[in-house]
Amino acid sequence: MSILGGTLDYPSRFRINIPTIWILALAAAAAACVPLVYLIVRAADADADTWSKVLTEGTLRLLLNTAALTLAVTATSALLALPIAYLTERTDLPLAGFWRSATIVPLAIPSYVGAFAFIIALGPNGSLQDLLAPLGVTSVPEIYGFFGAWLTLTLFTFPYLLIVVRAGLRDLDPAIEESARSLGQSAWGAFWRVTVPQLRVPLATGSLLVALYTISDFGAVSMMRFDTFTRAIYVRIGTTFDRSSIAALCLILVALVAVVLLVDWSQRRNARYHRLGSGAARMPRLVQLRRYRWPAMIGLAVVLAIALLVPVAVLFHWLTIGLQLGETFPGIWNAALKSVYASVLAGGVTVAVSIPISIVVVRRPGFLSRIVDRASYVGYALPGVVVAFSLIFFTLRVTPAIYQTIITLVIAYAILFLPQAIAGLRTSLVRVQPGLEEASRSLSRTPWQTFLSVTLPLIAPGVLAGFALVFLTTMKELPATLLLAPIEFDTLATTLWGHTEEAFFARAAAAALLLLGCAALPMIILFGNDRGLRN
Repeated sequence: MSILGGTLDYPSRFRINIPTIWILALAAAAAACVPLVYLIVRAADADADTWSKVLTEGTLRLLLNTAALTLAVTATSALLALPIAYLTERTDLPLAGFWRSATIVPLAIPSYVGAFAFIIALGPNGSLQDLLAPLGVTSVPEIYGFFGAWLTLTLFTFPYLLIVVRAGLRDLDPAIEESARSLGQSAWGAFWRVTVPQLRVPLATGSLLVALYTISDFGAVSMMRFDTFTRAIYVRIGTTFDRSSIAALCLILVALVAVVLLVDWSQRRNARYHRLGSGAARMPRLVQLRRYRWPAMIGLAVVLAIALLVPVAVLFHWLTIGLQLGETFPGIWNAALKSVYASVLAGGVTVAVSIPISIVVVRRPGFLSRIVDRASYVGYALPGVVVAFSLIFFTLRVTPAIYQTIITLVIAYAILFLPQAIAGLRTSLVRVQPGLEEASRSLSRTPWQTFLSVTLPLIAPGVLAGFALVFLTTMKELPATLLLAPIEFDTLATTLWGHTEEAFFARAAAAALLLLGCAALPMIILFGNDRGLRN
């Protein structure tokens, strides 16, 4: 592409040298690395006593808690996602299109909203206890702690893995599974012995998403009162001004993330799954469920009831109570407008920043472009609380004029969610034939005119998908917003958090329902129909 910079492999009359795109891509990648670099610099200032305190004051417990929760949530999510993906893609399950769409909807529910709903429904003096009171039940098992955090995060993160596994199932050659069945394997036997091993890469990719989300989660673990690194870092930021000790604690969390990434890399580096012959792709022969049809539908209904209906029902219940008591919900619409405003800004800026990176990675592959690609993922691998902490002290020291402004907040969102925008753009960009851009340049159009009139319209679906995904994630983001939002810039996420902390459940329910409505919009765009899900 002619705006990429460097000398392109086009005929001589099309060869130009424009470094602009490289400058933009390198600048974006460098900005994504700022939080990590700052953490390293600040932690280097810590003396031996500081490191000793960080390593001994409960750090091992935090490490074990975070690792155990991550392993449990990831394993349970895989156990949910695998059968759901198989049932909705490879069987004659009734209403398969509905189940495909409905099982992804929990992704729109922030984990802290789900935790809030479960506390109201299943916690002390909650709805479940009220229902059982006529039967003489005066207390229910405690939901706080590891169990509550595990239940909440599993139910609202397994769709990440489900989406990736479904895509992997569609890409597999059904002939392999059918051959196993022709040799006497049952449908389920062929699935577990033949199909699941072929899904190693999708499983690793989806598990990585779930694991990184669990490590970085702040809202659910805080509401469930389960100590992990993110909660400890947030508390320490609010109670101490020792930047070096906080940076050291953050680096330990970064090291845990690095271990997860290394495990993922080791699982995928030697994976090679492809067809051995040519031949056209074809739809698989659907497995007949027969007597298992109703148990399968009941199982899916139970998952949806817990992950979707219970939270929504609880929120509506408390909203109704608030309305009956004359609750006015002050500031909620203003918070909604600010949430949408910040999310639109974040989506637009992140997509704009991702365009030069995507162009460089796709059109100019090489050592430097690989560095740009890897650097753009640094922020995504860091928890929001870590990125926020880094930007707080970076702006205070380097750019105090933008400290605690919407500019810093949007920069944090862009660093955190840049890979989400890049993923959509790269998928669209690889499908654009360079010959189309060459033809435009032959008509004496400038590189930027070619990009705007030819390339951009062709990658518009990827731009829209990236924007929608960043918009959705920004609406749900809590720790970075709590730490970086300007004074009196209350979003739906921070409003919900504040009302929950103050036990104003009716107000919190109203904010949560409005947040769900706003977050559902990008879900409709991304997964609004069966065709979109299957392609």
